[in-house]
Amino acid sequence: MMTDAARATFDKKQADRFYLPALLLLTLATGVVDAVSYLALDRVFTGNMTGNVLFIGFALAGEGGIPLLNNLLALVGFLLGALLAARLLRGRWHGSRLPTANLIVLVGGAVATVALAAFWYTLGTLAEGELLLVTTLLAAVMGAQAASVRATGIADVSTIVVTSTLANLAIDSRLAGGGGEKWPRRVLAVLAMGGGGALGALLLRVTTHGALPLLFAGVLMLACVFLLHLARSREIAVQG
Repeated sequence: MMTDAARATFDKKQADRFYLPALLLLTLATGVVDAVSYLALDRVFTGNMTGNVLFIGFALAGEGGIPLLNNLLALVGFLLGALLAARLLRGRWHGSRLPTANLIVLVGGAVATVALAAFWYTLGTLAEGELLLVTTLLAAVMGAQAASVRATGIADVSTIVVTSTLANLAIDSRLAGGGGEKWPRRVLAVLAMGGGGALGALLLRVTTHGALPLLFAGVLMLACVFLLHLARSREIAVQG
């Protein structure tokens, strides 16, 4: 017979399995978004802020070809998106680990991504001001996404970055003397991010317009919200 502590651990692992597919798919969508933003929005990341911080440093040092304003606005947009979402979501509660407000924010981000893709496609080519607007708003969506999925409690799949995931994979590996736990999810998170980047680059090559891969990413994000809704329904059902 399980102790309360053992049951709690089992329940957490079971709930993690419910949420992981959606988070991995959302990570793939983020990879597509970052591929579009870097390759079609003038060398800027809207999800991976580590890259942007480095680009800002490069630009301040006078490295040619690195746009300072684009990266600054992406960083500011991401921070504002995360801040506003965190403010809205703080203190929310639900029978599952993912409150309804978090899902609403994620739906809003997906819809905003689709709207930005439609705006871009309608204009055809973005002028400088329009490019900066799309970059800033897309980064805000990614910031809000990061704040929203944090409630799932799966730190290794943050959906926007895999640096800490790679570090944890190495640190906890059997080669480093660790137990090797959680390695499948960590490997899958890295593959999802890299796969999303590759998929976004391929779609850009095929479609020749950044709006279409961005639209694809927005649709993926909507699918992820549906999967998250199913995950929390299953979590509640298991809790009885």
